[in-house]
Amino acid sequence: MVNSETPVKILLVDDKPANLLSLEAVLESLGLNLMRANSGEEALNQIMREDFAVVLMDVRMPDMDGFETAAKIRERDPNRNMPIIFLTAAQENEADKVRAYAEGAIDYLLKPYVPSELRTKVAVLRDLFRKNEELRVHIDYLNNRVRELEYQNLALKEEMKK
Repeated sequence: MVNSETPVKILLVDDKPANLLSLEAVLESLGLNLMRANSGEEALNQIMREDFAVVLMDVRMPDMDGFETAAKIRERDPNRNMPIIFLTAAQENEADKVRAYAEGAIDYLLKPYVPSELRTKVAVLRDLFRKNEELRVHIDYLNNRVRELEYQNLALKEEMKK
């Protein structure tokens, strides 16, 4: 369970270590559990094991680019709605932007990005993730309570038949 004190996991995906370091520096004040992946394949492996509030992913990577990685993330039902923010140093390209959103991106930012804007977007996604986790816990509780009441109701009906 995630509460307001538990650091939320954020996955940073880039084939360039300097870019990962930069992202960590921008986001360090948010109290997040920042995890790194140096490739799309590495990102997929981590996503299979962990729940992330958001993925910040470079578009241009060797072997498997960000778009292909996002498509594979979306293939798994638990990750279908995982927020992805694409980051790219490539010159703005309308086709890439359209493809990013088609692959489920919630944002597409050009490098150099404005650190305060990225920090704010990630903070909002962190808070949404926490709220969703809280709702999930409450729903589980209510479902368990409904089952208990149904069982008690059945027991009462059986008693009344006697």
